[in-house]
Amino acid sequence: MKLFSSIFLSSLFLFSFSSCTKTEGPGGAASIKGHVRKLKMIAGQAYYHDAADEDVYLIYGNEGSFYDDDVKTSYDGSFEFNYLQTGNYQVFVYSDCPTCLSGDTVVIQDVTLGSKDEVNYIGTITIE
Repeated sequence: MKLFSSIFLSSLFLFSFSSCTKTEGPGGAASIKGHVRKLKMIAGQAYYHDAADEDVYLIYGNEGSFYDDDVKTSYDGSFEFNYLQTGNYQVFVYSDCPTCLSGDTVVIQDVTLGSKDEVNYIGTITIE
């Protein structure tokens, strides 16, 4: 009986430490910020403007293909994902693609948050 108790307590002890590791996702103090702009072609000339009210998606980690969180861009094209843990993320936005069968394509960017209170500005994502 003592052997069983000691094995059980050892297993419980090891399990409690293994469950304390934090993974990507909510519950931290880090942030990802960026900007989305839209390209318009008029008479062969390229014009850019802030992409207001566009959906921006976030995948926790690098393994998934389905998004875990999403936000809309503000009037000036800015967006942010707050209260994230450290780790790897993917930010993506759909862009119009007249030559694509589905009519759109994905613009995706990998992001790493290295410290618990990091604010990672990923720059500008350009869509059509």
